[in-house]
Amino acid sequence: MNSKAILSQNEVSRILAAARSEAQNNQWAVTIVVVDDGGHPLALERLDGCAPSAAYIATEKARTSALGRRESKGYEDMVNGGRFAFLSAPLLTSLEGGVPIVHDGQVIGAIGVSGVKAEQDAQVAKTGAQCLK
Repeated sequence: MNSKAILSQNEVSRILAAARSEAQNNQWAVTIVVVDDGGHPLALERLDGCAPSAAYIATEKARTSALGRRESKGYEDMVNGGRFAFLSAPLLTSLEGGVPIVHDGQVIGAIGVSGVKAEQDAQVAKTGAQCLK
């Protein structure tokens, strides 16, 4: 039987805190979502001034990254490269800002961020995802 690591509320809190700090240090109003390896939400935090729609987008970015086991930017790159079929793929959003959380080589969850420019969303998400290393 295999065993795997899972995100506890302690780790989720650390991820949120690291991402929140990165966003606030840059004065970026974003929504941050952490999901488990199946894409199920564990936490959502919408910073003051962030548009309500960002909560939905951040959740989908995180879910895409968890289920696809890669950064959501990979799907954006595929679409921009002409693979338009990915626009209709179920459970995928082709927007940068979703980053997997990896432990011992396995994806144990993901973080999604939305609210500012795509590369800024990704910067916040990467800060959160890497805080457990």
